[in-house]
Amino acid sequence: MDKIKLLRTRRNEVLAAGSSIRKTISALVDGDSFVELSGFSFSKNEFYGEEAPGEGVVTGFATIEGNPVYVAAQNFEVLSGGVSSENCAKLLKCLDLAEKNSTPVVYILHSLGVQIGEGVTVLEGLAQLLAKAAKLHGVVPQFAVVDGEVYGQTALLAACADFTFFMKEGVLAADSPLVLSAKSGKNIAKEAVGGAKALNKTNLVSFEAEDMAQVRDTMAKIFAVLPDYSALVVDNGADLNVAAPKLNEKCDAEALIAEVFDKDTVVEIGKNCSPEVRCVLGRIGGISVAAVVTGGEKPVFLNENNVAKMISFAEFASYYGLPFVSFVDAQGIQPDLTAQNSLVLKNIFKLLETYDLLDNAKISVVYGSAIGLGYTLLAAKSAGFDYSYAFANARIALFDSEKGAEIEFAEEKKADKAKLSARYADENSDPIHAAKNGYIDNIIEPQFVRQYLVASLQMLLK
Repeated sequence: MDKIKLLRTRRNEVLAAGSSIRKTISALVDGDSFVELSGFSFSKNEFYGEEAPGEGVVTGFATIEGNPVYVAAQNFEVLSGGVSSENCAKLLKCLDLAEKNSTPVVYILHSLGVQIGEGVTVLEGLAQLLAKAAKLHGVVPQFAVVDGEVYGQTALLAACADFTFFMKEGVLAADSPLVLSAKSGKNIAKEAVGGAKALNKTNLVSFEAEDMAQVRDTMAKIFAVLPDYSALVVDNGADLNVAAPKLNEKCDAEALIAEVFDKDTVVEIGKNCSPEVRCVLGRIGGISVAAVVTGGEKPVFLNENNVAKMISFAEFASYYGLPFVSFVDAQGIQPDLTAQNSLVLKNIFKLLETYDLLDNAKISVVYGSAIGLGYTLLAAKSAGFDYSYAFANARIALFDSEKGAEIEFAEEKKADKAKLSARYADENSDPIHAAKNGYIDNIIEPQFVRQYLVASLQMLLK
């Protein structure tokens, strides 16, 4: 028997059983870099009487812009990507190698759920797989690509990932949209149940992507910022002393990000979830940072969702040793009954706990307002910020102007409310009051904020 010829025949059978997913992997990784693992593993689905070539998944290792990664991809061409115990075992083997070699993981997800007939056996397999993914959280970066419909417990891999990409066809749900539609008594399209736009309160959608090339480019930009895969400080030719006069004229969140960060280094995560809070990875003067920008056109009111978004991002910064910068325009908890009966207070406490895990520089810049809890949580030195700056036109106070005026000038009932608010702001919200007590290190012109940040980061880096 010609074993070489037999090998080629068998190999062609394996390739034919996963031609589509292999094309997807090839579009994501560097050319000819993918090396498959356990390619010849086959099992039998007793319920359907069919073989599951490659256990219904394709795993291996490759590089993305030269960065080594392990790839764990569900193969929808085999039993609709149905999850089995053997399927989980093969994925688990890939994660074991990622743990052993301290290498990032990329999940490509597309599955309609578990294979019928395995019963509790598949649940044990899923428990092992998900426990390993949880163990890797914060140890190596995990990326998930929702490349089609993803239902059931596999959706938890997307929840565990640090960054989740939704392709155009991506739909993610804990149960089948048909079941969820039936329970609601409405005929709801699957995209309206679990599409990227529909999941705008889950913090599960890091990015929406047109194609794998866009996923690849974004992953490369993330690797270029993370100290473990690039360097904390690089000489990228950025001007360390450049001023930004535009910020003296107008300073909203968009302008701040554009003027402060080095060109072409910014990666914004989770744009469609709580967009009033912007989580940004990038470099400032060649130094990697994780930055939270609250507010913009108007100050942010805190709620359970936007604080949860900040917690997740601050945790990521702590895992990978990134300096943390808080650009503040916030006015405390959202004043309504929805916020009152929510997890917002618990989440705020969790964010304060997370600050303690941030072992690198922590800097706050009040560029808008820092009122009440907005100051306590996002700018206070006692919350753990090493340096705190405020723009000359910023507002720092116990209350906002309207509420403060009502209290401060309660006896002046006939006076114009707008004038009283303006008077309160002038007399009580000037950042000079916080600076006098040493709570603000410096009051600066907006145009010089980048220079102050570069100098502060250089002093505080570990």
